[in-house]
Amino acid sequence: MSAVADDDVATRARGGDRAAFEALIRSEKAGLYAFVRRYVGDRDDAYDVVQESFVAAWRAIGRYDPSRRFGVWLRAIALNKCRDHGRRALVRRLAHGAFAAEQAHLPASEFDAEGEGRLARLDRAVARLPPMYKEPLLLTTAGGLSHEEAAGVLGVSAKAVEMRLYRARRRLAELIDRPGA
Repeated sequence: MSAVADDDVATRARGGDRAAFEALIRSEKAGLYAFVRRYVGDRDDAYDVVQESFVAAWRAIGRYDPSRRFGVWLRAIALNKCRDHGRRALVRRLAHGAFAAEQAHLPASEFDAEGEGRLARLDRAVARLPPMYKEPLLLTTAGGLSHEEAAGVLGVSAKAVEMRLYRARRRLAELIDRPGA
């Protein structure tokens, strides 16, 4: 969808046009899933979080601000759903006495045999980042947002996003290079 068409469709969706909303969801689905998948780690959980995000977006569509890109607004909703998922997962782990961090594994179709070890290390390292660093990293890389858009989602300045990205990348390099990471 072009930016002009996206604006028109978003405006119609805001007015309650279900078909327009579904068109927006179709155009955002793959990118949103990639973002959520990286954040939550598990593909089934990611699918659930994406669905929760779509439902929440439909319920809140009347509050959508057409001056923002729909995809940015949707990623803000998804980020909150990812955070909720993380809190629920923590409660489940504590309730079951499991304090070990879950390992994120990509499906075999998403990597080749040679890259498996490197991608698995990267996924584990991203999962270990504190939210302050993980969120801007995933919003800009997996989410495809600019620094300014990510700043709007996170409620910080673009400069803060830039600094957090720098620190996230530095921390990732440390975690990946560490034996057992």
